[in-house]
Amino acid sequence: MARRMSFMLTQKQVEDRTKTVTRRVGWWFLKPGDLVTAVDKGMGLKKGQKSKRLASIRIVDVREERLNQITREDVVKEGFPGMSPAEFVSMFCSHMKGERDQKVNRIEFEYLDGEA
Repeated sequence: MARRMSFMLTQKQVEDRTKTVTRRVGWWFLKPGDLVTAVDKGMGLKKGQKSKRLASIRIVDVREERLNQITREDVVKEGFPGMSPAEFVSMFCSHMKGERDQKVNRIEFEYLDGEA
């Protein structure tokens, strides 16, 4: 059974298939070829509540980098074409309570159509 990865903040981008990169504080064990189930919410579920499956994805690339080194191209791959890299970093830090120069796990993935 594939691990579940929450895309609570970017659910629409996953549903629209406009997101192909995610940055995480963690998930260091992933490697190219791993299969993951994208879900809407992974934690904080109430009793009886289940997460919604959004997509099945295959990991393409995993690498460590500093958050503030994100490129314009990767902001688009993150699903935010209207944001600048600085705006993305601010949003990330606001939600994840991290620092602008913290190390993050850049995870690139592809969708396995028909398996959501």
